Amino acid sequence: MLSDIEIAQQTEMLPIRQVAEKLGIKEDELEYYGKYKAKLSEELIKRTSDEKDGKLILVTAINPTPAGEGKTTVSVGLTQALSRIGKNVIVALREPSLGPVFGIKGGAAGGGYSQVVPMEDINLHFTGDMHAISAANNLCCAMLDNHIQQGNALSIDVKRILIKRCLDMNDRELRNIVAGLGGRVNGVPREDGFIITVASEVMAILCLSLDLDDLKNRLGNILIAYTTDGNPVYARDIKANGAMAALLKDAIKPNLVQTLEGTPALMHGGPFANIAHGCNSVRATRLALKLGDYCVTEAGFGSDLGAEKFFDIKCRKAGLRPSAVVIVATVRALKYNGGAARAELVNEDMNALEKGIVNLGVHIGNMKKYGIPAVVAINRFASDTDKELDYIKNYCTENGADFALTEVFAKGGEGGVELAEKVVAACEKPSDFKPLYSDELPIREKIEAVAKNIYGAEGVVYTTAANKALAEIEKLDTSKLPVCIAKTQYSLSDDPALLGKPQGFSITVRDVRLSNGAGFIVVYTGDIMTMPGLPKVPAAERIDVDKDGKITGLF
Repeated sequence: MLSDIEIAQQTEMLPIRQVAEKLGIKEDELEYYGKYKAKLSEELIKRTSDEKDGKLILVTAINPTPAGEGKTTVSVGLTQALSRIGKNVIVALREPSLGPVFGIKGGAAGGGYSQVVPMEDINLHFTGDMHAISAANNLCCAMLDNHIQQGNALSIDVKRILIKRCLDMNDRELRNIVAGLGGRVNGVPREDGFIITVASEVMAILCLSLDLDDLKNRLGNILIAYTTDGNPVYARDIKANGAMAALLKDAIKPNLVQTLEGTPALMHGGPFANIAHGCNSVRATRLALKLGDYCVTEAGFGSDLGAEKFFDIKCRKAGLRPSAVVIVATVRALKYNGGAARAELVNEDMNALEKGIVNLGVHIGNMKKYGIPAVVAINRFASDTDKELDYIKNYCTENGADFALTEVFAKGGEGGVELAEKVVAACEKPSDFKPLYSDELPIREKIEAVAKNIYGAEGVVYTTAANKALAEIEKLDTSKLPVCIAKTQYSLSDDPALLGKPQGFSITVRDVRLSNGAGFIVVYTGDIMTMPGLPKVPAAERIDVDKDGKITGLF
């Protein structure tokens, strides 16, 4: 079979205007970025604001292997399959980060014959949104340091600066740095560090903002530091939010592209789910619901991360009500959760599968707690055996979960027709969606609700630093905000080595940060990093471009 990039490069794409016409989008509502990409205008959003919403379908997954399990591929394949059975459908996805593209996981535009194109553009610079987010974040940092350098009228404590610069790249060398060296003219020496752009609060704000005014207000509400007297300092206090919003005035507009089969796709925003809230923008999802009868969207990693945050943060804040949820499961990920070594996942191993399948059971149970009909998508890989696949099917039946074998990687939309039909049926079932916890619960009880009900933890342990941070946040009257728990994606616990269905563990909270502009409280557990590093053999080593500009090695 051809590689992902070879398939994408051989596809004859539709001009983006023809894709827009399928949705009833007018010519003057498109802002072109070449032949095959466009941003969608504010006029379109206003014009469609009173239209009836379509059905919202969330695609989530079990705990994955380090290589990922094809959740985006299934999202795209399901969308193509829904189109094949005559449904007016749009897929709303996150934009890829350059970190995974050049690291270990690869891009985030799907794979095989279920991709979003133009693949190279999407996985690299796309329409510049990531760069604009990085620039806005770093402008705030520059203005903060300049304020200190120019006399520090606000009496900012240089040891209590909260905001960090960001870069859309895996670079462990920048996690902890010393800035301002070289003499008085070069700034005030202090410890600093970088985070990856997709972990920045500016990214979260872009994805949760309703419009440009809301974006500007949220940017102004970012808690950036404390004064020497212990008072909070916000981005608006250094007059940074106006210029930050100016940098983001185009980035806030959703991007229109297409799948390999010409189905419309909106790609906008890209927060990670293990260190942020893991969902594409509210604006793109809302617009997709107005333009299509069905909107397929995804949330990062397993249901313990992306789906929980989709429901408890995004849906809560945006007033969204999902109609159905798809849980992507693979033979290899279940064997990985059963203890099989990554190098052995291509070999049949019923013992590992039987041990690891309890992980699927947890995710099925988790989705039932939100009151939404669920369908398990068994994403087939070439190495899967019939015996292994049958075992998963029987497990789903025994646990009262509908399922469909999907082959969208190899067959595109055709390989997802069974899944599409079952998802349509699920959308017609009653959905009693409700968030896991109420706004009124104290912060610690919200954390405990997620830890016990979603992760299966026995309790929550707080470090001294976390207790101190919580006490400061509680003084700021933020108790009604939801929590965004930063946790490893490989385990239901906060220890990536505890696979399957861990028992008898507690979640350790090591730090808590207020994302005041985004409107949630970030809870750090385990050893989760906000600036990843490259692996021993990064994907970047395989990526190249020839003299004619043709890119190879992307996946």
